[in-house]
This record gives sequence, C-alpha cells and structure tokens, in this order.
Amino acid sequence: MSGAGKSTALKALEDLGFEAVDNLPLALLDRLLDPDEIESGRPLAFGIDSRTRGFDGEAIVARLKALRADHLDVRLVFLDCSGGELTRRFSETRRRHPLALDRPAADGIAAERELTAPLRRWADAVIDTTDYRAADLRAAIGERFGTGAGHALTITLTSFGFARGLPRDADLVFDMRFLANPHWDLELRPLTGEDEAVAAYVAADPAFSPAYERIVDLLLTLLPGYGREGKSYLTVAFGCTGGRHRSVFVAQAVAARLRSAGYDPHLIHRDKTGRGNDAAPVSEDRLEQSVA
Repeated sequence: MSGAGKSTALKALEDLGFEAVDNLPLALLDRLLDPDEIESGRPLAFGIDSRTRGFDGEAIVARLKALRADHLDVRLVFLDCSGGELTRRFSETRRRHPLALDRPAADGIAAERELTAPLRRWADAVIDTTDYRAADLRAAIGERFGTGAGHALTITLTSFGFARGLPRDADLVFDMRFLANPHWDLELRPLTGEDEAVAAYVAADPAFSPAYERIVDLLLTLLPGYGREGKSYLTVAFGCTGGRHRSVFVAQAVAARLRSAGYDPHLIHRDKTGRGNDAAPVSEDRLEQSVA
C-alpha cells in the first residue's frame, strides 16, 4: 500500500546487502533477472506498488509463481496499513495519493486495496505498519532477511588528544585525563599505549579498573538500543592530553571487551604518532601546559 513504508523497507534491505530497485517497470523484470545482469551472490529486492508501470496484481502473482517454478528463491512481502493511518500520513506529508490526485486520499486507498488484493493473498509475509515507526519496520525487515552475521551497527573506537581538538564525528566522548600520565615517566614517554609497559602503567592506576568496567557496561547497555533505533554508525572517542598513551590503551582495552561480546569495532588512533588531523604537531610538554 502506498504510504505503508515501501521505501523504508527497500533501504533496510539495501543495508542488509540487497540490490534494491524501486518501482521497476514490470516489462524490465526479465532483463533484471538475466543471469548475466545479476551481481553474483547478491540478493535482489524490487519494490512494486500501484504506481508501477503496467501494474496488474494477478499478472504479477503469475509472474512470481513462474519465477519460483524456475527454482528461484522468490518471496513476496506485502506492507499493509490501516486506512486511517494512511490518510494521516498523506495529510502530514502533504502528498497526494497516487490513485486520488483530485479526490480525497481515502478514495485512492480504497481503490488501491482492491488492486493489490491478489498480492496480499499470495504474500509470504504481511507486515502491518499501522503502529510502526520507521525504526520498527527496519527491525522487522532485519529479523526476516538479516543474515545473522555480526551487527548492523558499525562501531568505531578512536583515541585522540584534546589539545588537537575533538574528533568531529564523535557520538560519545570519554575523557581519560584523570588517569596517571605515562608522559612524566621518561622511559615511557617515547612509547605509546600499544606498548606493554605503558599498558601496565595505566592499568595500575587504582582509578582505571572501576572506570573501565563502568564504560564497558554503559556501552554494552547502549549498543543494542542504537541498533534497534536503526543507527548505522557509532563513533566512541577516548581522549587524553596528547592522544598517545592513556587514550590509546583504553580504546584498545574497550575494543577487546566489545569483541568478546560479539561486536566488531574498528579501532583508530588519531594522534598516536603525534601528528593529529586537526592541528599541527605540538610537543608533549606544551600539551600538558595547555591544559594545566
């Protein structure tokens, strides 16, 4: 049904790896399904509604049955919605119903129900979006067509130095400057948070363990919610003064815990080499003085 969420569903399928085509003229369907045209190993999703050129519910059902008889894995998902909610959506978006350009939306909705009835009867799944938000529909599509491998949410953990500025794309920022600073140990100063000696130094700070556990618990609480709400990217930033020692170690430690929980975070150390992306290099001594 127009207004029931077809575009949202197709975008969700595209995020799951499908090649998505909206309002495909049915005359082009055979060409689209030509083995020479299909990208190997990539599933195909195409959207049809009453606006589709040559729309004929019975003919579409017959065509899909023929494809299934040719041993193609074909599934039809019908998106439905109550008439009252569809009317409200068309009113809110100030769009006209495609079958009622000069009449009330209710007339177009009634006509469309009759046209699409064969598709609804033959559908493998009917999703009623009356009470759905866009995130709910994306979740419903993910449950039916997701591969189950990994998480849809792409997580990036980045370390950085405050003196060179916050990462511009950070969603969550944790300040690690409360931890003992390895910079003041002359033997550790040339090293980074990736070195065992620096890691041991930071981990030995009594404040590290309780803060680390709380940060991990918070992230493991938030991440499923971000996924349910349809968020695709999340950047979590860990900062210290220069971005070489404390933030690097903590970002790595958190990444390890997230991996053990089944996530696959990307890890970036923006300022580990002492050359930040947002400013010219600054000496460690000047960095400490700038925040003193």
